[in-house]
Amino acid sequence: MFDKLSKKNYEAQVASTRDQRMQWWRDARFGMFIHYGLYTQVGRNEWVMTLENIPIPEYEKMAENFCPKPGAPREWAALAKKAGMKYMVLTTRHHEGFSLWDSRVNPYNSVNYGPKRDIVREFVDACREFDLGIGFYSSLMDWHHPDGWRCAFDTEARTRFNKYIRDMNTELLTQYGKIDILWYDVSLPMENWEGWDSLELNQHMRSLQPNILINDRSHLPEDFGTPEEHITAADRDWEACMTFNGISWGYVDSKQAVPYSYNAQRILKMLSTCTNGGGNLLLNIGPMPDGSVPEEAVAPLTAVGEWLKENGQAVYGKVNKCKGWTDRPFGGNGVSEATSRGNSVYLWNWIWPTGGEMAIGGYLNAPKAVRLLKDGTPIDFEHRGHRILLKNLPTAVPDANAGVSVIEMEFEDAPKYLFASYYPQLHGGTDITGGSRL
Repeated sequence: MFDKLSKKNYEAQVASTRDQRMQWWRDARFGMFIHYGLYTQVGRNEWVMTLENIPIPEYEKMAENFCPKPGAPREWAALAKKAGMKYMVLTTRHHEGFSLWDSRVNPYNSVNYGPKRDIVREFVDACREFDLGIGFYSSLMDWHHPDGWRCAFDTEARTRFNKYIRDMNTELLTQYGKIDILWYDVSLPMENWEGWDSLELNQHMRSLQPNILINDRSHLPEDFGTPEEHITAADRDWEACMTFNGISWGYVDSKQAVPYSYNAQRILKMLSTCTNGGGNLLLNIGPMPDGSVPEEAVAPLTAVGEWLKENGQAVYGKVNKCKGWTDRPFGGNGVSEATSRGNSVYLWNWIWPTGGEMAIGGYLNAPKAVRLLKDGTPIDFEHRGHRILLKNLPTAVPDANAGVSVIEMEFEDAPKYLFASYYPQLHGGTDITGGSRL
């Protein structure tokens, strides 16, 4: 059991171990979200049960036809590894209420129906085989459970439903060894942490898995924030969770999804924004009904993985989060963006210059070396005023994987950067250049 703490003392205790618990996650930067459940058979949206008002008895019939092929979770994990991802999060039970493990608490599960297999076990084994962090998504909302709506106004129903949620998560955190992430979702119909007994619930979860990371969707801040379908930096640890197509988290027809889906370049653009803001990218795939990876995700993620093999230094590990002489991140030049670590700034070039030269403004001190990150090829440069002029650049785009070439600028001391440093009207009328405008 666990010692019951007040909210203040609980949050202080969580904070006291957070840096140690979060270090691997902060270094990881990139993970795979997997939405998989009965809804994949319909192929329109993971919320299809409620969006189309499907009666529960009718929806339940899909449980017998749910048939992930053997080895499907291994296929997900193999692609995640190839893509350079460091962890995975699986919908162990989505809002539809169907559990993907051998649950005594919830008989409506994948061992009693359909494949007669523990898909969560297969997922955990696959994560461990490919050395990926293990995350369990667990919905608080449940459309199948009779107390899933009564709990909002019926005290007895609330007690039963909260026990149901607690007991299912206890199963998840006691049956599979060490688990890295507990990822709650949709805390409806109750409106606050008191309604969910989140304080006691999460203390219990942490007593079972002392090193676990918990997200912020049980109405307590816990370890990290979860902006959804937008990438917005925060003053705390955060993770942007993104669909692959902007339409559905669950499977939709691959051929029709292609025009809406992310290519390698768009994925790298998101990864750059997350890295620069000190956050993570949790990119979703919705496996096909048989569990296969959707076709439109394979090539982009493979290309990203090859890119990360050469340029991962600009992504993984401890980065400088929006630091410099101002609270702005280190900058590029409109067709490039920058991430940084230590005394190095990495320019991600979305559009490679065709004339063999380009400049980066706002750097008040000179780098000691400039090179292509992928292979260390030196790049000629000159520091003039607050400009770094890059010269004799290759005429062809150096990156063969996604056309996104990274230039590392290494400084002797901490790089000093100020956006639009020649223009005092952007800095409260203060001339910070010291007259140096060469």
